[in-house]
Amino acid sequence: MSEGGAGPVDVEAVVAKMPHRYATVLVDRVLECVPGESIRALKCVTIDEPYFLGHFPGYPVMPGVLILEALTQISGALAVASGIATPDGAPALEFVGVDACRFKRQVVPGDSLTLESRWQPGEGGAGRFAVRALVDGQLASEAELLVKLGAPAA
Repeated sequence: MSEGGAGPVDVEAVVAKMPHRYATVLVDRVLECVPGESIRALKCVTIDEPYFLGHFPGYPVMPGVLILEALTQISGALAVASGIATPDGAPALEFVGVDACRFKRQVVPGDSLTLESRWQPGEGGAGRFAVRALVDGQLASEAELLVKLGAPAA
């Protein structure tokens, strides 16, 4: 693990505190984390994942929305590791939008999906995560996740 301003970060412990559990966890391993800056993780795509039963029979492709969810999960883990948000929700980090989302390559069983997220703080309690997913160094997807800091909307 990489070190941040407060010393080494146990990213596995941070991920364990996230609200996601099997079968919605879409991250297998955190490769590195620089709190306040970036995170890189791995998702090993296997044929036994439940969504492949219907997407698509005879031609399994990982749904783009799940690639985006995996990128959102590592961004949340980066936010917790950075002190931007805490696992108990205070201060809250609310995902409010997705910009510039592009899917460049299909992701299929047997692929190792490298997930990357970089924090870009904004003004007035806002910010964004620049995210991308790669397979064998080829861009599979990229987007900007828009976030708001503070109490979640009622």
